[in-house]
Amino acid sequence: MTGATSATSLDALWMPFTANKAFKSRPRLLVSAKDMHYRSDDGRTILDGTAGLWCVNAGHCRQPILDAMMQAASTLDFAPSFQMGHPLMFQLADRLAALLPEGMDSVFFSGSGSEAMDSALKIALAYHLARGESERCFFVGRQRGYHGVGFGGISVGGIENNRKTFTTQLLPHIDHLPHTHDLAHNAFSKGQPQWGAHLADALEDMVAKHGAERIAAVIVEPVAGSTGVLVPPVGYLQRLRELCTKHGILLIFDEVITGFGRVGAPFAAQAFGVTPDILTVAKGLTNAAVPMGATAVKTSIYDTVVNATERGIEFFHGYTYSGHPLAAAAGLATLDVYQQEGLLTRAATVSPVWEAAMHALRDAPHVIDVRNIGLVAGIELAARDGVVGARGYDVFTNAFHEQGALIRVTGDIVALSPPLIISDAQIDELATKVRRALEATP
Repeated sequence: MTGATSATSLDALWMPFTANKAFKSRPRLLVSAKDMHYRSDDGRTILDGTAGLWCVNAGHCRQPILDAMMQAASTLDFAPSFQMGHPLMFQLADRLAALLPEGMDSVFFSGSGSEAMDSALKIALAYHLARGESERCFFVGRQRGYHGVGFGGISVGGIENNRKTFTTQLLPHIDHLPHTHDLAHNAFSKGQPQWGAHLADALEDMVAKHGAERIAAVIVEPVAGSTGVLVPPVGYLQRLRELCTKHGILLIFDEVITGFGRVGAPFAAQAFGVTPDILTVAKGLTNAAVPMGATAVKTSIYDTVVNATERGIEFFHGYTYSGHPLAAAAGLATLDVYQQEGLLTRAATVSPVWEAAMHALRDAPHVIDVRNIGLVAGIELAARDGVVGARGYDVFTNAFHEQGALIRVTGDIVALSPPLIISDAQIDELATKVRRALEATP
């Protein structure tokens, strides 16, 4: 062991979403970060190709955000949000509502994306109950969807490894649309693939199966991120919106990954021209400097739920850390940085350079697909015979230890989503490091 590792025991910590035995045999420890780079415990500079975990959109350790957090922490360390409040949480809600699609003017704060999604599911049920439609209890997710790790999120989610250990205790009344990924039709698509809009019509099958009057909401990521960057086909999200409206079903967008500039607009809803009824965010909301999530809803949903109760608490749900002062301060400062530096739309400007660099990897070893939108790319690799994910993991470890790049892999898919401040030269550097990792991996 080297650096900080030699003085630190790794035994006590059970790491999340990690091959613990493999990690502890060859640790990867990050000890500092600034702008586009991490520094490892052995003193190497690591180019961040994943914005941390899809979340550090403005780059690392931005001083205005740090200053705002320090000021908040020294002024008001905590304030309860049950029957109480503090100014920063209301200011952040106002600022966020001004960025959201028109008509989404009510915001419910939480501590993470998982909590934001569970809040969204509860809000959907509360809304239908307030309208006298308590029979609307079905949720329709999508295969390969990721919506956090609460029981609600893994129930509506469609990544089987996240569900299989808990199948006996998942929420009832759940169904899933097919995912939109098909290499036979959309391999090496640049931007939105042309094939696949018709897959949204599977919602009609759900209506026939369960009854429109029983379906509360459809939940999708506009761009499915954690499963390996599945970009929506042209017209797909528009068709989902049309069918949900037709049948009185709420449409929920999980924008925990796509929110705050990732696809070239403040939110993917605006980039694709489709407004959901409920929208969840986290990650980039505070530039990941402190945990925070939020669930935004159309004003009509808020009014329906709140006005259904004459007095007292209207919605029995919340978290100790909803609207935490430190998180609210970080969120306000983050929005300032995004707006002052044009980061909420920068991905649209640099996407041609990004797209060219990513698709130039199509001739690299093992690559069977490249797909991109905004500042996101998925590079799909051929799996080794009988060992799904092994090649992807080896590319990941080679990229970190040998090439000095942090990438993310899901199975045999390399997912890239760098901070929005990435330069053209750094885009080329990242692509070169990924190519070298691919060439070094059998």
